[in-house]
Amino acid sequence: MSEPSLSLVIPLFNERDSLVELHRQISSVAQHEGLSIEIVFIDDGSSDGSWEMVKELASNDPRVRGLRFRRNFGKAAALQAGFREARGTRIMTLDADLQDDPAEIPKFLAEMDTGIDLVVGWKKIRHDPWHKVLPSRLFNGVVSWTTGVKLHDHNCGMKAYTADIVREIRLYGEMHRFVPVLAAARGFRVGEVVIQHRARQHGHSKFGLNRFLRGFLDLITVKYLTTHGRRPMHLFGGWALLASMIFVLIAIAGVCWSPPLSGLTLLGILLSLIVPLLFFVNGLQAELAVASRTDDAFSIAERVGPSRSAP
Repeated sequence: MSEPSLSLVIPLFNERDSLVELHRQISSVAQHEGLSIEIVFIDDGSSDGSWEMVKELASNDPRVRGLRFRRNFGKAAALQAGFREARGTRIMTLDADLQDDPAEIPKFLAEMDTGIDLVVGWKKIRHDPWHKVLPSRLFNGVVSWTTGVKLHDHNCGMKAYTADIVREIRLYGEMHRFVPVLAAARGFRVGEVVIQHRARQHGHSKFGLNRFLRGFLDLITVKYLTTHGRRPMHLFGGWALLASMIFVLIAIAGVCWSPPLSGLTLLGILLSLIVPLLFFVNGLQAELAVASRTDDAFSIAERVGPSRSAP
């Protein structure tokens, strides 16, 4: 089997009813555009028979490959596994729920032809409930403001990457939300295109509102890794100096205040500053240690289709 020019990496979790139609639409676009493709499905611990459907598609189409995780490890792990398997010089990701339209694939490739390394989809008109749309817009605004990477939809599942990006960036936890930020920090050119967003046809969304809280915590980590990951003392040294100045001012107030601050009150103030700071710093240091690990955050139980080393 010859090397494909485009790899489509598709993570899925309980999306059995969408897979046949998704495969048909992708095949139609590839035939119409004359694209040499492969489709890599990553089953992230589905329990609805999705894996059996992937195996059936692979048995009928040599372009289809699949990985099955032993349990649900999350979207970042699924994407990381798919990136490792992808053989194309360009890689596209899209969700398996049919809300991403494969007919948009040529638009992404055309944008890459202009020299963009990572093209992000922008669902300008979204067919999602308001309680999903509004937090998403807030999150995207905060990410753009915090990181300087101005995009309307950082977390859009439909993206196109050069192979160099997926080789350099390692995903873990829920870092898939910040691939454009991580890529821009390494000097890759990032752009976006407006895409059609379709209403979900089968099943239900697997994401709850708690993902936005986790997303904001991950944003702190990403900001730290991209600005201070190689020089953490610049950050922590500044905090230490600031904390020292605050402690000096508190001590002066404790001496000069009339009546003087009690020792218990002073201790409480100091602990309220020191303890959160220690937890925060330790958390960032732990994130840095996790980011530097080389072992996989997932376990593959089964494969179908040609192996990555196929000629």
